Amino acid sequence: MSDLVLRSLTAGESALFASLPVAEKLGRALLGQEFALLDAGGEYRPEWSWVALRDGVVVARAAWWAKPGDTEPVALDWFDFADGERSAAVELLRAAPLSAEYALILPPGWRERPGVRAAYEARAAAVEAAGMRKLVERYRYTWTAGEDPLPARTGRLVYRPEPDDAAFRAVMARIMTGTLDAHDRLMLDEHGLDAALDETLGVLDWMPSPNDWRRVAYTPDGEVVGVHIPAENPSMPCIGFIAVVPEQRGHGYSYDLLVECSHDLVDRGATRIAAATDQPNFPMARNFARAGYPITQERVDFV
Repeated sequence: MSDLVLRSLTAGESALFASLPVAEKLGRALLGQEFALLDAGGEYRPEWSWVALRDGVVVARAAWWAKPGDTEPVALDWFDFADGERSAAVELLRAAPLSAEYALILPPGWRERPGVRAAYEARAAAVEAAGMRKLVERYRYTWTAGEDPLPARTGRLVYRPEPDDAAFRAVMARIMTGTLDAHDRLMLDEHGLDAALDETLGVLDWMPSPNDWRRVAYTPDGEVVGVHIPAENPSMPCIGFIAVVPEQRGHGYSYDLLVECSHDLVDRGATRIAAATDQPNFPMARNFARAGYPITQERVDFV
């Protein structure tokens, strides 16, 4: 084989990145998105978009993303390579001076589709060879007004804003005990409670929606039940966070929180709502099904 050239893009090279033919559309391509650099009206910075070239032909590509103003990437959005070029893809990931979680988006039931499954396995093997590891599989949901039902509010709980950041953080700290969320458990195990809170609250602060949308839920007697956080990610309204404190678990309150969060977003004009949960979080997956949220994609997270 001829020598491999590994480099970032320069302005005007969106078409070069897009020139790699891909048999199975996974990741951002599955969402109907096309790659484009900032100078072409896209979201990707040339210095964060890398290609592996053999004889001038793209054989592997990777692009990292962050919203405007961020100084570090928050996600590896694009990662593809030609047949027989897995080693080039691994070299590309190792050569690029960038690091972020890789969330590989897949169609529902992807394991039953041989071509998609093979494409997933190839990418998974490459990112793992480059030093990443699989953390968790997730369901992605999209609720759409006019297509999906909006369940009635249950009326079991009382919801209030909590403007005191320290008080809100204290409730979030209680929620971390026994959490089923794989990302939270990873941070708790490796860095402790404060780091886990900093990461979760940092993601919520990073979203463009205001903090005063956040709500703490109480029983009619005034006991704290949990929180729900309607939010907006950079592309659409979303269920930002839902959780119940340990002593209130087992009463089905997470469903109440999901329904209330959905209504809050619709009341603010949302016609589509994105959401996600870890697949091993069976109680929350059941709540999404009960609330009328269809699974629109699956996702595998590598860290």
